[in-house]
Amino acid sequence: MFLRIDHVGIACHDLEEKIEFYESTFGLTVVSREVNEEQGVREAMLHVADGPGGTSYVQLIEPLSPETAVGKFLAKRGEGVHHIGYGVADVTKALEEIGGKGIRLVDERPRHGSMGASIAFLHPKDVGGVLTELVESPQPKL
Repeated sequence: MFLRIDHVGIACHDLEEKIEFYESTFGLTVVSREVNEEQGVREAMLHVADGPGGTSYVQLIEPLSPETAVGKFLAKRGEGVHHIGYGVADVTKALEEIGGKGIRLVDERPRHGSMGASIAFLHPKDVGGVLTELVESPQPKL
């Protein structure tokens, strides 16, 4: 079902500061920046590697306000790993299959994600305490 680790989402207080850290320390390159009003975050995707299953990223996320889910996460836990995103071929099919196994779904159907992906989250209490994101990358334009 999982094709790859698509990204690791890392919550931070200052997006620009963390971008500078990841670029200077690890040599990563920003490939996308977005503001996602629906999720209440400002984000940057940094390229890590390309592999047989696709590309992997570090996603840095900064809350737009303290009342957002990421804002509350930072207040409670501080900066660090917020979620893991796994690449899937078909997010709708993956939701049906995983939901059919009794795993609670945060999202019953896909929604818009970073870089045009279709995404959905699984409830962390049913996945060992890890907020888990399913990511279907957009099809390449021919």
